[in-house]
Amino acid sequence: MKIKTCSSLEEVRDEIDKVDENIIKLIASRKNYVKQAANFKHSIDEIKADDRVNDVLNKVRHQALSLGLSPNLVSEIYQRMIDDMVETEIAQFRNTKTF
Repeated sequence: MKIKTCSSLEEVRDEIDKVDENIIKLIASRKNYVKQAANFKHSIDEIKADDRVNDVLNKVRHQALSLGLSPNLVSEIYQRMIDDMVETEIAQFRNTKTF
């Protein structure tokens, strides 16, 4: 990952804003895939998928460590995001299974 060397605080803030914009776009992409996943599941228990959640959290913790980030911070962010997206997936599941 290449980080630009900035020459002013304003430039640093502009770059941070660009990163934030990309993070939001990536979260939106993730949420859209989560909504698609509801089409392949047969129950709400299958949506909750505790084993999958644990796998994702372990993976992001290791990735955070490898990049010099706090694994606790990253796993807390992901846990909150996953909780919200599970609710989204459950709603999507209920909407597609209603006739």
